[in-house]
Amino acid sequence: MNENVVYDAIVVGTGITGGWAAKELCENGLKTLVLERGPMVNHVQDYKTMNDDSWDYPLKGELSRSDKEKYHKQLRVGWAPREDVKHFFVNDLEHPYQETKRFDWIRGYQVGGRSLTWGRQSYRWSDIDFEANKKEGIAVDWPVRYRDIAPWYDKVESYIGVSGENLGLKQLPDGQFLPPMDLNCVEKEFQQSMKTEFQDGRLLTIGRAAHITKDTTDFTGRGPCQYRNRCWRGCPFGGYFSSNSSTLPAAERTGNLTLRPNSIVYEVIYDDDQKKATGVKIIDAETNEKIEFKSRIVFLCASAMASVGILLQSKSKAFPNGLGNNYDEVGRNLMDHHYQLGASAKVEGHLDKYYKGRRPNGFYIPRFVNLDEKTKRNGFLRGFGYQGGANRTHWSEMVAEMGYGKALKEAILKPGGWEIGMTGFGEMLPYHDNRVTLSKDKKDQWGLPQLDFDVEFKENEQNMREVIKEEAVAMLKAAGFKDVKPYDRETGPGLGIHEMGGARMGHNPKTSVLNKHNQVHGVPNVYVTDGAFMTSASCVNPSLTYMAFTARAANHAVKQFKQHKFS
Repeated sequence: MNENVVYDAIVVGTGITGGWAAKELCENGLKTLVLERGPMVNHVQDYKTMNDDSWDYPLKGELSRSDKEKYHKQLRVGWAPREDVKHFFVNDLEHPYQETKRFDWIRGYQVGGRSLTWGRQSYRWSDIDFEANKKEGIAVDWPVRYRDIAPWYDKVESYIGVSGENLGLKQLPDGQFLPPMDLNCVEKEFQQSMKTEFQDGRLLTIGRAAHITKDTTDFTGRGPCQYRNRCWRGCPFGGYFSSNSSTLPAAERTGNLTLRPNSIVYEVIYDDDQKKATGVKIIDAETNEKIEFKSRIVFLCASAMASVGILLQSKSKAFPNGLGNNYDEVGRNLMDHHYQLGASAKVEGHLDKYYKGRRPNGFYIPRFVNLDEKTKRNGFLRGFGYQGGANRTHWSEMVAEMGYGKALKEAILKPGGWEIGMTGFGEMLPYHDNRVTLSKDKKDQWGLPQLDFDVEFKENEQNMREVIKEEAVAMLKAAGFKDVKPYDRETGPGLGIHEMGGARMGHNPKTSVLNKHNQVHGVPNVYVTDGAFMTSASCVNPSLTYMAFTARAANHAVKQFKQHKFS
């Protein structure tokens, strides 16, 4: 590569937002360099475990003791990584960080980032979310409202393919949906029970998931979901949306994309005389060489905490504490969704019914509390939703303790009874003292300061958790299900893998880092469009919102560029 080339734009990161930034910038004619700190992952050919079964591994997919040590923080999530997907999660010994208070930072360093392993749940925000901070006097006001983002939600949903059903809910706006996946018989029973047993507007729907659910030629290079539920290994059919199957190939088709893996961006270069960013500094992850790349626009899409780290390291005369950090706002107001709690139950009957395939999706119960005076709850602000599913249990539960011979052979051919469970996802408020800083003495293997997290759930979240459990139990009992049991696992911020904040949007440069277009206050040619820009958290999965804001910001950057604002 020629280091003297001045690119029109540099995009840092290739995940959910980096892919979208690359697509929009390249399709609008900008010569764009995309930098990824991890190795290359080519769509299909590098999904090396995409067709494996558990019996293909020595420990049936479980990690060895030595690997569990390597992934000791990634394993906190409880369901990952396993042998079939460990290569899409970071080695914690190679990529350490510090925890003044516990923070579960789940990461994937490769081309495609966590777009390869995300949960694919895709929900819009409403003005209930965008207006909450202002109405309640919490933190700072969002500088946008739903009407500003709605057309970009339309664009993103239509492009990535989101299956689901429109419901007409004020707290969960409708969208551009492909046909919904099917609920199974037990989930339909639960759905009907909620209609008859509760009069507060709560309902159950199939999850809104970024999966193609019909045969169509509308999605270049992608086919419909095959219901294999092996999504996190990389989908060779392109059935679910990822950067690798969709946005990065779109950027490449323009001829305007240059993609450089193994490039650890650690600083945005700010020119004090020109009063703008002029590029970025990287360390080559393979050679340890330090290189500078020049551009007229910089998009930080490295994931929320990584982008915050880059801002904090980007020091200059104008910004001695980090780019955009003259008022000590970079790294503050960190959020996540709190989960790992809910309830489960046994279900009698339906033994003559089963389901076809492995649906990579579950049901969703939208927020139904604190929406208005009628649904107001005491003890906490904001709300929560539930994700869950029903299935027939493992055959081993049907085998008597001493079963053997003919009885055993017959038993293992039959599925067990039905069970159902659901997990709550609750909104976390933005607290100014929940923050991440650069460690003063701990460095990584490239000599860069490690991140140090000081983040915790507070009283509002703890009070909400009690109600999440109570309502889950109440709904399952109202449906007549048996052996209803609540659960509440030890957890900390980060474990929802929806880390947000650190460079929030706002009206006032003294209390926020970014303006309404995702530009750094005072440095308009630097945009931050991953989860760092979030001013509050809502209770729904945030990736669709990240993508919508990224598409909006990229098109704003294009207009500014073509008006020679960044020359």
